[in-house]
Amino acid sequence: MHFDLMDLRLFVYVAEESNLRKGAERACISLAAASTRIKQLEDNIGVKLFYRKPQGVELNPAGEAMLHHARLVLQQVEHLKMDLREYASGIKGHVRILANTTSISSALPAALASFLARHPDVSIDLHERLSQEIVIAIHEAHADIGLVAGNVETEGLEVHDFVADELVVVVPQAHRLAARGPKVSFVETLDEHHISLAEGSALASFLPPLARAIGRQLEFRIQVSSFESICLLVEAGVGIGIIPRSSALRHARTMKLKIVQLSDEWARRETKIVNRAHVPLPKLATELIRHLANFNFEERLL
Repeated sequence: MHFDLMDLRLFVYVAEESNLRKGAERACISLAAASTRIKQLEDNIGVKLFYRKPQGVELNPAGEAMLHHARLVLQQVEHLKMDLREYASGIKGHVRILANTTSISSALPAALASFLARHPDVSIDLHERLSQEIVIAIHEAHADIGLVAGNVETEGLEVHDFVADELVVVVPQAHRLAARGPKVSFVETLDEHHISLAEGSALASFLPPLARAIGRQLEFRIQVSSFESICLLVEAGVGIGIIPRSSALRHARTMKLKIVQLSDEWARRETKIVNRAHVPLPKLATELIRHLANFNFEERLL
């Protein structure tokens, strides 16, 4: 059974578009050539991959399995091309990481810095995504390593502990919640103006349903792009913010803020490292996972 990379790429395009013509356009070949290639691919495999429908095509079970493996193969080919280009330019390795907002804003930069200090010829390709998106992307081999937090399904992935963090409330130093004691409940914050990350971020999606579950509403007064911006607005008296403790500690060193713990159990969040189970990783990616799993971020905060 022989597979041509052009055929695999065309198959993926057609599957993603659910349309042979659109797939052919993405592959920059004619509709007739695309039709011939797909037919030859199916003949070579010995099974049909699509249900043909008047409005387009739809993957059948064999096609779904084919799509999963075709994406893996094409991703590995792209990784190979990139790694070889980097070797030619003096780079000795490359690791692709997807990480959630909290890890990028807290422990991950310090952990990567210490790793790269020991591996100066390595490059890191880091992109920020929501945890649910990261899990899907790791399954589909779009990255080597993912960092996720919260209630996400990790079945089929290898999981390692990274760091523990917690959500806290940042308020102006003279704020009423600052005088309440070391901890407040989430419901006690709902009478205040909240400042949050932009719509679509994990925190902006996570907090309002918690309020609705206790019969309250949480509408953000302002939504911004970073935890630093939240803290600047809090310091200016615009409202309060719920952010990771690691970020709050960092910004409290230079801003007039008070950090108040949340008493709710969900406030404690564990960040996990995930990668595809039973799939060999590049040696550098394996070393980086080991480094992240052993990284002590708490010592850096003291």
